[in-house]
Amino acid sequence: MKILLIGSGAREHALARSLAADSATSTLTVAPGNPGTAALATNRDVDADDPAAVAALARELDADLVVVGPEAPLVAGVADAVRAAGIPVFGPNGDAATLEGSKAFAKDVMAAASVPTAMAHVCRTVEEAEAALDAFGPPYVVKDDGLAAGKGVVVTQDRAAALAHAAECVNRSRRATVVIEEFLDGPEISLFCLCDGENVVPLAPAQDFKRLADGDAGPNTGGMGAYSPLPWAPDDLVEQVVDRVALPTVRELARRGTPFVGLLYCGLALTSRGLRVIEFNARFGDPETQVVLARLESSLATALHAAATGTLDRLPDLRWSDGAAVTVVIAAHGYPGQVRSGDPITGIDAAEALDDVHVLHAGTAMADGGLVTAGGRVLSVVGTGADLPAARAAAYAGVERIGIDGGQHRSDIAAAL
Repeated sequence: MKILLIGSGAREHALARSLAADSATSTLTVAPGNPGTAALATNRDVDADDPAAVAALARELDADLVVVGPEAPLVAGVADAVRAAGIPVFGPNGDAATLEGSKAFAKDVMAAASVPTAMAHVCRTVEEAEAALDAFGPPYVVKDDGLAAGKGVVVTQDRAAALAHAAECVNRSRRATVVIEEFLDGPEISLFCLCDGENVVPLAPAQDFKRLADGDAGPNTGGMGAYSPLPWAPDDLVEQVVDRVALPTVRELARRGTPFVGLLYCGLALTSRGLRVIEFNARFGDPETQVVLARLESSLATALHAAATGTLDRLPDLRWSDGAAVTVVIAAHGYPGQVRSGDPITGIDAAEALDDVHVLHAGTAMADGGLVTAGGRVLSVVGTGADLPAARAAAYAGVERIGIDGGQHRSDIAAAL
């Protein structure tokens, strides 16, 4: 297959790495890509959020499959434009992607589908937000209703901080809303599900680390690390999520006339009252993709094409390695606030010279012949091994060889297992 992959982050580098090594892939183009994907594929400088430009590139390449990585192009309708051009695309249309684009919409879908989730109030004014905060009490959970690159959620014991975030959300525009939820206790899990509008095929579960600093301290981020598998999870976890969450959601969206074709990311909490959905995303998660794909032994290209063409029911069972994978994110100075760009990056070759280590680019760029920082999360260092301690040791051995002035990373990813 001739495949066009849309995006430029570590998630897309992970996808590109799997697709490039796949015998089902004949050519791979990444738009716009990054310096890491350039070593695996042909990068094309196209605006990923421009539906017409992406569709035109897909036609130019005579692509057999388009894979949309990030959420913003999906909400912008990139998948709609590609489908209108008659090209199979892995990614939901703009209406279905509202499942991620609006947390209020996702709550409505879950209610209609009887999917277990946190109780919530959708607020349109600061006064409504105040009442909702007082109704639930601390810890306060305040979510920007729209896309926020994984950083629109505030979980805090501080009512003033919670109210300030709620006010920022509702005052952004005249029709802006904020979702305030009850706090869900228990460990969090990410499960990706391939969907073809009717059928669901789950991938391996993973767990990510949202907070910036060790011990889950500091502000929320887009994710500072992840690991897979989850030895502590219930044996029937995946079956539970498919039966109680993914399938009911896909069927409800189909009933509404917006079939979901692509990746349904189920962010879950195993609470004292049972399984609950924290959030849905309409694309592969970052950094969980980095560890999930590191364990996938089946053809990723074949699986994504089956979802895009409505043939998941004929896809052979996916095969997974018995080993483990851990990824550690190295972020730039100042992340998740105002980040500093242009710092030289060293040591990637040394890290990848180690057994069972590979490095995925996120916020990087070439300048004056060298690699420099160009974003908040700069690199994902992935270690694999026979078990989680071995994979963790490999990942941190790789991190130790990489130098970024002012770079920051957590030292406790997958440590408490």
